[in-house]
Amino acid sequence: MTSPFTHELRIPEVYRAPIEGTPEDIARNYANEAGSLISGLASEGHTPAAFIAKTIPSVAGQIFLPPGYLKEVYAHVRRAGGVVIADEVQVGFGRVGSSMWAFEEHGVVPDIVTMGKPIGNGHPLAAVAVRREIAEAFVNGMEYFNTSGGNPVSCAAGLAVLETLEQENLLANASEQGAYLLEGMRDFQAKYPAIGDVRGRGLFLGIEIVRDRSTKEHAGDFASKFSNRAKELGVLMGTDGPYENVIKLRPSMIFKREHADLLLQVLDRSMADILQ
Repeated sequence: MTSPFTHELRIPEVYRAPIEGTPEDIARNYANEAGSLISGLASEGHTPAAFIAKTIPSVAGQIFLPPGYLKEVYAHVRRAGGVVIADEVQVGFGRVGSSMWAFEEHGVVPDIVTMGKPIGNGHPLAAVAVRREIAEAFVNGMEYFNTSGGNPVSCAAGLAVLETLEQENLLANASEQGAYLLEGMRDFQAKYPAIGDVRGRGLFLGIEIVRDRSTKEHAGDFASKFSNRAKELGVLMGTDGPYENVIKLRPSMIFKREHADLLLQVLDRSMADILQ
């Protein structure tokens, strides 16, 4: 929500980018919007306090930020005196497979990281990590208090999650199964014109449904039918994005090859059934 004190940047999606070019060109074009916005604030005598972004915007439609975008936006914000915050609530804890945190994929280090959801594997738990100098800024008489902070049961749940991720090698599993799913989804894209784009990293994937590949017109009603048919066949998956036309796939971290094969079979049959 935009207000006098909050300003939004466009979601930097590559599939619907406003310019043609390499992903790096697209990233720079989007990042320049942050620079322009900050310059506008400066002309009014203001500076940004903070920039916060999901490393992979999920509600926006499983959007993967183009390479270089976060690095450039972070630089704009820090030069103006602001701090940068990575929201890793959905994508953290190894879901992208190749790293523990999705921001690592972009070669950046945030000042603050927010975590939740998978940190407790169903147990209500959240955490915030900050740079040491930010934490030390609170040691000045200011009191921070949280009734549920440091709950030992929650801490035990969080530690168990970390141990399981390591002991069962679940990051490597996410990378392996995710690559397999993405390959299968690309085969479907070649087979079904209604699939405009497929994207993913690890066990965080999306299928964008369109009416026409050339116009990229959103097809939320078609995506809903697709999702509902999959449910009838035993697979639950939701829709997301501002037009609800992106199928979101975020399997559990213990997802195995037999589960991936079942998912791909259901996706194929569901699409074929609703096209009849």
